[in-house]
Amino acid sequence: MQFLNNKWMRAAIPALLIHCSIGTVYCWSTFKQAIAERIGMTDSAVGWAFSLAIFFLGMSAAFAGKMVEKDIHKSSLISCLCFTTGMIGTGLFIQFTTGIVALIGIFVCYGCIMGIGLGIGYLTPVKTLMLWFSENKGLATGISIMGFGLAKAIATPFMELIQKNLDITWMFYILGGVYFVMMMLGHFLLKKPDGWVESDEANDSFKPLSMFKNRVFLGIWLMFFINIHCGLALISYEKQILEIVFGAGAVAIAVIPSITAAANALGRIGYSTISDKMKQRNTVYKIIFASCIAITAAALIPFAITNGGASIVFAVIVITLLLVVNLGYGGGFSTLPALLSERFGMEQISKIHGLALSAWAVAGITGNNMSALILGASGGVYDYILIATLALYVVALIVCVGLVRKKSPTTK
Repeated sequence: MQFLNNKWMRAAIPALLIHCSIGTVYCWSTFKQAIAERIGMTDSAVGWAFSLAIFFLGMSAAFAGKMVEKDIHKSSLISCLCFTTGMIGTGLFIQFTTGIVALIGIFVCYGCIMGIGLGIGYLTPVKTLMLWFSENKGLATGISIMGFGLAKAIATPFMELIQKNLDITWMFYILGGVYFVMMMLGHFLLKKPDGWVESDEANDSFKPLSMFKNRVFLGIWLMFFINIHCGLALISYEKQILEIVFGAGAVAIAVIPSITAAANALGRIGYSTISDKMKQRNTVYKIIFASCIAITAAALIPFAITNGGASIVFAVIVITLLLVVNLGYGGGFSTLPALLSERFGMEQISKIHGLALSAWAVAGITGNNMSALILGASGGVYDYILIATLALYVVALIVCVGLVRKKSPTTK
């Protein structure tokens, strides 16, 4: 079956099947309130399930690197089983329990079990993509990780339809079954190029902690963390920011989030593809941080706000802010694997990429919580969030220029 043995059937399509499934973790806001009402808990309490899912995503990717490097079929199967079991288990706890028992069950199923499936599944197809698309690594990872970003836009209408016509528990059961089929198909199709042989010796000798003593890796980890942290700090309060600009109930509040979601997906494919044409892929991060610094500073300029609304200029700047941040947020994810391969080579890229994703785990906890703390301490002044993110973007740019150099150091 030679027609199956090509980069599209063995890398791109299975990667999309896996990432379009696990990327639905970002649909959380679609059903969070319904879960809270069903089990009799507050939105804020239930919201920790999402934070736990992102935390376990990053940490499982960090610790699963050796397994993924050695056997992508084992890792893709584990990812499928954990992710879909977590989804169906979440539905069972919602249907048959309430209160603290349901909450703990959701934390375990959605946060922990599903989160582990997320991390392993996110990491599994990336090296295979870069091996098949050796001349266009940025394009390859951009396609796959764009699928992760687009999953929300694809799945949200179906989730709302199922909730409206059936029940929230059936949403988890039906989609759990659908994603099981998709991820298993990806599992069977995924295959590294013929002739590529992993080095067991190199895999066994890899020392994860030594990477955090490596100046270049530490710089990449820091700027990746800051990009996610700042992105979540603003994106998680997107609706509230838009309400300040347009007033509660405005049509723009329903329309603009779809546009920013598209920008997030465009950043994933756009920035990584552009990086293929650059002498140094790190230039992409310089563009991301410089553009975020410029638009965040511009958004801090005071404008007269009356009657709950704002001037047209202020509205345009705020919308541009959300678009630029979403572009950079997505682009930071998709360009990361190719940047790491440029600095450290392909031999141990799954392990190194997994370690870098631990920054995602930490940022998943700190990003939106930083905004919540600032708003609580300031009495709801969003300007302070912009000041905090602006300062962090400046730090990220300094790290990007100063620490992440072209020379590839040893990973031993």
